[in-house]
Amino acid sequence: MRRFEITLPASVDECVKVLAQRGADAKVVAGGTDLLPQLKNGLARPALVVDLSGVPALRALEAGAGGLRVGAAVTARTLERDVRVRSGYTALSESGALVGSVQVRNLATLGGNLCNAAPSADMAPPLLVLEAEAVIAGPKGRRRVPIASFFTGVHRTVLGPDELLVELIVPAPGPRSGGSYIRHTPRRELDIAVVGVASQITLSDGVCAKARIALAAVAPTPVRATAAEQSLEGQPLTAARIEQAAELALSAAQPISDQRGSAEFRRHLVRVLTRRTLTRALERAGR
Repeated sequence: MRRFEITLPASVDECVKVLAQRGADAKVVAGGTDLLPQLKNGLARPALVVDLSGVPALRALEAGAGGLRVGAAVTARTLERDVRVRSGYTALSESGALVGSVQVRNLATLGGNLCNAAPSADMAPPLLVLEAEAVIAGPKGRRRVPIASFFTGVHRTVLGPDELLVELIVPAPGPRSGGSYIRHTPRRELDIAVVGVASQITLSDGVCAKARIALAAVAPTPVRATAAEQSLEGQPLTAARIEQAAELALSAAQPISDQRGSAEFRRHLVRVLTRRTLTRALERAGR
């Protein structure tokens, strides 16, 4: 591992100041579960590491009638266990519970999972279906970006070298809403998704008022299955209609074949996991 400088800012403003001065040479670290292996394997060679552990604002987690505010340094374990997240934002809680082992989840952060921008990132699909917004701080102030626009490619986001992801703002799903996230992995833990699917539905007057479906690990970025969503909205959620939506979800997938699974297997998983997450979301919305 190469030598590097380290700095521990105490506020978001201090972080932004450092990044404005050294952004091209700097890497940000919160839990370190992505960056440290990259440093060890020579995949990242920053001259400066900006340690976010001294910035309390990034660990804030607030829930109210209007929704959820999640600091970028909130851990996966916190999202897994927090009662407010588990009850109102179930898909996000379920995704947090699937990140690595318990030891990893106590370190791994929501911001790290998103900013690493792996196509298989577990916490991205739930945020897509919950229509979250990313709050980004930079030298010119703060801006809000829909999470659907946050990812620009494999390991690429809209963040500039002088910008920092501060928090995620998640609107409240509202009454008679339910969500679910399921992924398939060869191993139960310590593995990444071959395919991950999140679904979120809202019921009204016996029909689906709103449907959101997002897929991971089947395209360069997490993607929404909009054709499948549109087939459900305004309709009663029968088993046949859910099956049709699962088939339509395939139109959003652009899977590849690799050592972890063939493109054909990934398409099969999209269909199966979409059906399962929609069924779970319907059960939870009907409670």
